[in-house]
Amino acid sequence: MTTTTSRTTSTPTDRARTTAATVLTATVALYITLVAFGNITDFGTNQQFVRHVLAMDTTFKDEDLMWRAVTSEWLQDAAYVAIIAWETVSALVLLAGTWLWIRRDEARARQVSTYGLLMLMLLFGGGFIAIGGEWFAMWQSGDWNGLDAALRVFVLSGIVLIVQYLPAGRAPGGDA
Repeated sequence: MTTTTSRTTSTPTDRARTTAATVLTATVALYITLVAFGNITDFGTNQQFVRHVLAMDTTFKDEDLMWRAVTSEWLQDAAYVAIIAWETVSALVLLAGTWLWIRRDEARARQVSTYGLLMLMLLFGGGFIAIGGEWFAMWQSGDWNGLDAALRVFVLSGIVLIVQYLPAGRAPGGDA
């Protein structure tokens, strides 16, 4: 039984693309590792952020929206712990993807990194932008609004995902 993995690149363009994917994946892996580490070692800071967003206590207090508020501290804390767990798993997946990129195991690196990047896009796009921003009206808060930070992570993850799927270059003198 033969398996094929793309461990080597044949052109300078391929090497540059692989290097870019490696460095960008490593950058996002480092970032989310530091985020998870910070949330674990300084639990209380972002715990307050999550509590205020879910409680909607710094929004416009529109009666048509306030029924959405989650004021139970144990539910708020459970949501925060779930966020930290998701960030931690995402970091581990992206670190594994980075290792595979370094080893030039491109097929597996791309697959593993894609999962990690999609996990971040789901958390920051679906969780913070959609649920936090719209459902819990985080956009209304002057004090507890994380939409800009969430958008940065979402866009960065998307760019890295696109770079990983750029087509391979052609060998010099090769056919189109």
